[in-house]
Amino acid sequence: MQKTLLGGISPSQFLREYWQKKPLLIRQAIPGFRGVIATPELLRLAGNDDVESRLIKRQRGKWQLERGPFPARQFKNIQKNNWTVLIQDLNHFVAAGRELLQQFSFIPHARLDDLMVSFAAPGGGVGPHFDSYDVFLLQGEGRRRWRISAQRDLTLLGNAPLKILKNFKPEQEWTLSAGDMLYLPPNIAHDGVAESECTTYSIGFRAPSTQELVFNFLNHLQDTLQLEGMYADPDLRATDNPAKIGDAMVRQASRMLKQLEWDKRTCAQFLGIYLSEPKPHVYFTTPEDLLGATAFRRAVKSRGIALHLKSRMLSYKDWTFINGECIATPTGSETRLRELSDHWMIAPNRAIDQRCFKLLYQWYVDGYLALSREEQ
Repeated sequence: MQKTLLGGISPSQFLREYWQKKPLLIRQAIPGFRGVIATPELLRLAGNDDVESRLIKRQRGKWQLERGPFPARQFKNIQKNNWTVLIQDLNHFVAAGRELLQQFSFIPHARLDDLMVSFAAPGGGVGPHFDSYDVFLLQGEGRRRWRISAQRDLTLLGNAPLKILKNFKPEQEWTLSAGDMLYLPPNIAHDGVAESECTTYSIGFRAPSTQELVFNFLNHLQDTLQLEGMYADPDLRATDNPAKIGDAMVRQASRMLKQLEWDKRTCAQFLGIYLSEPKPHVYFTTPEDLLGATAFRRAVKSRGIALHLKSRMLSYKDWTFINGECIATPTGSETRLRELSDHWMIAPNRAIDQRCFKLLYQWYVDGYLALSREEQ
């Protein structure tokens, strides 16, 4: 990691003093940074059916939101100022996007969400708002003026297509140029406005709500739990109130429901599956020029292998999680699979045992791995 990324302070100091506590402005966090994608390519990407993109415009004080894909002609005929296009999961489509995310690997991958890029014409932005997660805002080309506030009033405008703060009262202000970066903890109100044509890269971190976590955990239990027993009432008595639920039935149902228990490993398994699961629009395909197992082994030895740009991989003790699947880590494969999950690749000429190769080959067939960046 570059020493400048956090303004000369260590990751430990950053996490201790700033993470989820207070904003941090870092001048020249990545000196010479101009972005990971050229503007024409970015706008072409917004026309891809597989890409989640949005176009936000402001006209006469009113906000407009359109969702992609967008034909190329749309950007040729658009107004001169006050618009921005946003692209989610840029790291799924541009290898340099994933390489940028690797600079933030001092934060666990389980917390990482995605890399979003915005291109804005002068005056473009998404309005004053707040995020419920941590974010690093890294400036690419051009300049953007940021105003922020720790205000408690987070009331939103009514009848707006975006979550825009109704009473934004800025407390601090900076203009960021190429390579500058602003870190914001959750719920810090902020408003970024382009002073010239510019790109901004947002490195966002996942923070599921309690409701979301519980809902998905209960779904996980439904798929994995196997409870024994059936409701029974051999001592049932005749009633004059057939619509009444009896106390005995409530007591028995309560005892049955108390079988719903889980331990730390159940929770860990759920988290690994849930946090590595791809977003609904992400899919994987078998490589067009699929190698046989022997040729694959030779290729991995000479070229190494990497996670596909869309893949997510995590680990917990003797489990490995990849794209929502849970695998018992084969004995002897721990080092190589840890290298793949931590660094998103296995370097060439690594010692890989047979069981690990078998697993890697299956993931390669499934489209989870690629032999080189060019193949993704």
